[in-house]
Amino acid sequence: MRVASRRQPAARDGGGPDPKGATMDIFSVEQKERLSREDAAARLRELADMLARHNDVEFERGGMRFTVHVPDEVNLKIELEIESDERELEIELTW
Repeated sequence: MRVASRRQPAARDGGGPDPKGATMDIFSVEQKERLSREDAAARLRELADMLARHNDVEFERGGMRFTVHVPDEVNLKIELEIESDERELEIELTW
């Protein structure tokens, strides 16, 4: 598991950095593991159920619990990459 935190310039409403030099914290949790296809599907169903029923998504990693508020509308991006020796399916939600 990788947990990272860094500071970056805060964005203005127009999308560029805040000219006053304000910063905001970026927090990232990433975990990679090898699962059976069925276990991966179960994990995705659990996430889908949380999104459908609640305003929050919860993750537990390394004995820590993370709760993230998810608004009623999100941006969904699905990307499939096919290389000669590897396939990758990315599912990304942003808001």
